[in-house]
Amino acid sequence: MSITSTGNKNKIAMDFTEEIWDKGNFKIADEILSADFIDHDPVNGQLPGKSGYQQMVRDFRNAFPDLKVKNEDVIVEGNKVVVRWTAQGKHSGQLMNIPSTNKLVKLKGIDILLVENNKIIERWGEFDALGMLSQLGVLPQ
Repeated sequence: MSITSTGNKNKIAMDFTEEIWDKGNFKIADEILSADFIDHDPVNGQLPGKSGYQQMVRDFRNAFPDLKVKNEDVIVEGNKVVVRWTAQGKHSGQLMNIPSTNKLVKLKGIDILLVENNKIIERWGEFDALGMLSQLGVLPQ
């Protein structure tokens, strides 16, 4: 097993958030997500593995084409990286059977990434899905 330095883990965290999510750079996704990547907290309907995760990101980016994602905190401890992030974008495409609302949505969340050999091998994550649905106006009153 190869050691990944703290500096490399910080870069992987930045690439995960700002390249994959913010810019939709899937070349970077191919470089930093391991072939046997596991997402422990998939969204409803997300297929397993690296390709399922990448498709889910594409779906979000298609629904929010102007999506901006920023790391607020990155904490490295051993082979785990914790990323606290914020995001915002205008909902101008369908997402999870929700038609475009053209509403601006602000999100926040946390991801825990297990990194080995300069690759993310596992992810655990939480984001304010209820807040997102509320901002979209799709929750029953």
